[in-house]
Amino acid sequence: MKSCFFLPFLHLFSLSFKAHPCRGSDTIFPGQSLSGNQTIRSDDGGTFELGFFTPGNSRNYYIGIWYGRLPTKTVVWVANRDQPLSDPSSSTLQLSHDGRLVLLNQSKTEIWSTDVNSTTSDSTIAVLLDDGNLVVRGGTNSSSVVYWQSFDHPTDTWLPGGRIGYSKLTNEKMFLTAWSNPENPAPGIFSSKAEVGQNGASHDLLWNHSKMYWSSGEWTGKNFVNVPEIDRDYYIKNFRFVKTENESYFTYDAGFPSVDTRFVLDYTGQLKQFVWGKDFTEWAIYWTRPTLQCEVHGFCGPFGSCSTTKEPLCECLKGFEPTLLKDWELEDHSGGCVRKTPLQCWNDTFFVISNTVFPVDAEKLTVTKPEESLFNLQKVLADKERGKDFHVRIAASELVETGKNTITWILIGTIGGFFLVLAIVLIVFLILYRGQRQTVGQVQAGEDYLVLFKYKDLQTATKNFSEKLGEGGCGSVFKGTLPNASAIAVKKLNHLMKGEKQFRAEVRSIGTIQHINLVRLRGFCAEASKRCIVFDYMPNGSLEYHLFRRDSETLDWKTRYRIAKGSARGLAYLHEKCRDCIILCDIKPENILLDAEYNPKVAGFGLSKFMGRDFSRVLTTMRGTRGYLAPEWLSGEAITPKVDVFSYGMVLLEIISGRRNRDLLDVGIDHYFPSRAAHIVNSSHGAVTLLDSRLEGNADMEELSRACKIACWCIQDHEKERPTMGQVVRFLEGV
Repeated sequence: MKSCFFLPFLHLFSLSFKAHPCRGSDTIFPGQSLSGNQTIRSDDGGTFELGFFTPGNSRNYYIGIWYGRLPTKTVVWVANRDQPLSDPSSSTLQLSHDGRLVLLNQSKTEIWSTDVNSTTSDSTIAVLLDDGNLVVRGGTNSSSVVYWQSFDHPTDTWLPGGRIGYSKLTNEKMFLTAWSNPENPAPGIFSSKAEVGQNGASHDLLWNHSKMYWSSGEWTGKNFVNVPEIDRDYYIKNFRFVKTENESYFTYDAGFPSVDTRFVLDYTGQLKQFVWGKDFTEWAIYWTRPTLQCEVHGFCGPFGSCSTTKEPLCECLKGFEPTLLKDWELEDHSGGCVRKTPLQCWNDTFFVISNTVFPVDAEKLTVTKPEESLFNLQKVLADKERGKDFHVRIAASELVETGKNTITWILIGTIGGFFLVLAIVLIVFLILYRGQRQTVGQVQAGEDYLVLFKYKDLQTATKNFSEKLGEGGCGSVFKGTLPNASAIAVKKLNHLMKGEKQFRAEVRSIGTIQHINLVRLRGFCAEASKRCIVFDYMPNGSLEYHLFRRDSETLDWKTRYRIAKGSARGLAYLHEKCRDCIILCDIKPENILLDAEYNPKVAGFGLSKFMGRDFSRVLTTMRGTRGYLAPEWLSGEAITPKVDVFSYGMVLLEIISGRRNRDLLDVGIDHYFPSRAAHIVNSSHGAVTLLDSRLEGNADMEELSRACKIACWCIQDHEKERPTMGQVVRFLEGV
């Protein structure tokens, strides 16, 4: 089974290696060989290294190329990927006298070679170049005839300058094939390729039903099909099609100055681009397709079900078990599952699996053979719109064990229930004996683990809403205390903006959102016209207080930058990780709260908008706060997550300067801080002039410059020119 994918962006593995460099040369000459821990390194100081390695805990050895100067050893090419060795010390990689590069095992049997004979074998050499390409050529001159090169035979990795396409000389396609698992580089089930017209007609690069077409020597906008617009600029600038007499292929440039990058077809079927920049300690993912692992065709194999809400992602259906348990332990689920007990027609039953999502391209099949399998089922949380009941036919004996377990749990539950009732009776007796009345603690559990508070309980907790923490356009926030002494913040909404059913539905959706940089929703109240939302209380208040109040302590730069990154992560989660994109619509310092350690928590869900993934609609009511509103609110254009990006950029400028952007807005554009910041970013002036004077220049200048640039990028007039919040996070982190 091979899936056709588009070729940018992949992932490699951090592996353990037993090969150590002991030779500095980049060349193997005729008659010379490598064995044991001997290696050759590229001439640029050893960016790439070639030798024997063993992946992970495997006992097999392979000849491969990896990054030689990074602390994380990452393999980019493997020679004998399906012919492993057991003893590298008695195995050799050598350049034979007929001009071939050959690999011999401990029995001196040839198990891999370049299979190309040179006409001048005595002068033929093998060289590891600075770009990671291993070439066999006719001499030491770089312009010598190349008889063979690893770039024509990629494994799972596509390096800058590498080739994906077609070679007339070998009559072979050049494409990527994933490893089987992290400990086995043998070809797995996933592959990706480029379609190249044999007569120079159409050439296209494929990825998961998306295409980019090459026409008349360039990419053109109309030739992109289902390719996200944000990806197109990158492709246009860095990818190109090359056609020679003997080859037709796609290649690309790194695109990032002073940064290592690689595209990898992961063993899980995802295509990923990784980058490694200055001061990095590990590879950072720049791009991934499909975005969700469960969207990879056949990821969990036949009769497996995928879930994005728990680990491991894959599980077998009821009545099935992993085909190869060892592979599952290595996160290779492609083998899927098999029945535990064969079906017996006269003694079978059906088991119902709820909340199941079927593949987008699902087909109704009449199964006539046992070999026919079921693929690409997904398990989701309770979701009436997506999840369906799925009936699995299993042997009746599979339910017998379930029945036994059910009886056991019923007995346990009965005994436990008895003691629970007894405890409740004692508690009630003590309460009545002490003459206590009903308190705020008497609440009932709402759906999705939220607490449904009574309005009078919230009145008691907040001392009749006496301690106001803040006020916004849709309501005021008050401090409260529950009977267990935990502090809460209660947002009392001013207007009955929607019906109770709709309000409850939206609150329940918000309640399922859990992220370290988002304020956690504890519960809600919906009684008649009364609407309240209950959140965790943040002891250090809002960012607004610490930036603009004279009686507050000045936040140092390290804390400000951490707040900027955390807030961006929270927004990126709302925009990109939730099933429905959530647009907050009111990003401002008042809605960025700080916990006891000054970690940011984004709040303000009262104005949030659930947009699904369709941004063609226009909101009829303007939302947000003056000074943070994106131009779209005035122009009448469709509202997208980019309105939050604009507001975030304005907040980031305030974090940098320590003052309101709008303070001098009425004086003139020359005094408007965002305009001044943009001017300085585009000039040779130092960004330190934009820094809050209270910090007295004490800031990381690289971080300050990066923050200023990102802020100006976010507040551009046209939403298509602004980054996504995911990109903002990556750039703040130094990618």
